[in-house]
Amino acid sequence: MLERVPLMWLSKPIYEMIPYYYMVAGVLALVASYFVDFWYWPIICLVLGVSCLTGGLVIWLKRRDYRQNMNKRA
Repeated sequence: MLERVPLMWLSKPIYEMIPYYYMVAGVLALVASYFVDFWYWPIICLVLGVSCLTGGLVIWLKRRDYRQNMNKRA
């Protein structure tokens, strides 16, 4: 059976925390979009925040589903 190997060479604690880093960055960008009032920065922060939250959630859910499927096969 082939084991999935991450493309990046990161230590396991950092690799496991990536979805949470994305979600924290998304929340910070959303908060920044509320407080920043210069040029198009509120819209940029809003789009970045929603994108980071969505990306972090997708990565977290995909990893959870993959691990559940691996446990069922074993």
